[in-house]
Amino acid sequence: MNAPECRLCHAELTHTFVDLGMSPPCESYLDADRLDAGETFYPLHVRICPSCLLVQLPTYIPASDIFSYYAYFSSFSDSWVEHARRFVDGAVDRLGLDSDSFVVEVASNDGYLLQHVKDRGIRCHGVEPAGNVAEVARAKGIPTTVEFLGEETGTMIAKEHGRADLVVANNVFAHVPDIVDFSRGLRALVADGGTVSIEIPHLHRLIEDRLYDTIYHEHFSYLSLLTTQRVLAEAGLTVVDVEQLSTHGGSLRTWSMPTETAPAPSARVAAVLEEERAAGLHSLEGHAGFAAVVAEARNELVEFLVARQREGAKVAGYGAPGKGNTLLNHAGIRTDLLSFTVDRSTFKHGMFLPGTHIPIHPPERLAEEKPDYILILPWNLRDEIAAQLEYTKSWGARLVVPLPKLEVLP
Repeated sequence: MNAPECRLCHAELTHTFVDLGMSPPCESYLDADRLDAGETFYPLHVRICPSCLLVQLPTYIPASDIFSYYAYFSSFSDSWVEHARRFVDGAVDRLGLDSDSFVVEVASNDGYLLQHVKDRGIRCHGVEPAGNVAEVARAKGIPTTVEFLGEETGTMIAKEHGRADLVVANNVFAHVPDIVDFSRGLRALVADGGTVSIEIPHLHRLIEDRLYDTIYHEHFSYLSLLTTQRVLAEAGLTVVDVEQLSTHGGSLRTWSMPTETAPAPSARVAAVLEEERAAGLHSLEGHAGFAAVVAEARNELVEFLVARQREGAKVAGYGAPGKGNTLLNHAGIRTDLLSFTVDRSTFKHGMFLPGTHIPIHPPERLAEEKPDYILILPWNLRDEIAAQLEYTKSWGARLVVPLPKLEVLP
């Protein structure tokens, strides 16, 4: 059997970064009628390219099968909407955007970010492949093209609407199998003197903080600043600045410009590259050992839940995120250890988690069942969720976060 090919440099992917076994697509929630039917599981075998060092999951599932109809709506997270508002405020100040400017967001979801652009009187346009999600954005008055971005699509949108002063691609860069064609789409969309802003979970943080549940079939690439630079360079874009963010357990926000107009990169670019080099991310050998770290994190969670079961305690979950499905399936957790979970998304109510068949209820179910422990599956939103669940202290419930380390909150 031939090894898969690197999506950036086309070298053979003969080196494993981590192998999490088999798992169903993380957003393939089940209704009750499908519980007795078969589910398709795909490998979560992440490779690293020995040539360009891009850490990547081969395209086991086409993007069109994942994103054409999508179960994730960004606006259900208050903190994420606020994060988007702060980004827009900062971008307006940084780039001097005004009523004559044009902003395009790729993977614009339900308009969670562009609504803030629209409110400032700045012309905007969304690009979103999931038609069901795009309809929500359109209802907010945000023009949205329902397409996957590539060079051809970007050229078409730019021809129809003009090229943008700012192109935003937050938490989508890792979600595209043809990351070079996607980057060329970004270049087609942005004006020659414009800026592209991208947010990505940082591979450095994933390794250092054991964030292995961010590995799932929607995430095709796991990026460092070094590999992000290499991908964007293929499309004629140069990273001129970078910020380190706390979102998703640790992310990078890169600011790029067309290479022909880009100034010299800021000192922050050199500083992050040096951090990565010191952590071993500029060599193949420096990526080794993650499998043992993952096994330790999994064992901590399973041992905790088994101990609670033996005590007779009831444990429920909060949230039904994609990352939670990686965690639960890899650890073999079923309803005997986690009786149910709840989620604010009405789309998921009455559904069941893929693979594990754990039922999803509205948040009000917690007050009815009064579990002893509540496992926060979207641990990256722990502060927001802990505030929402303050009322559960009335019956003595304890909140638990599984990663970066297992922690029972006071």
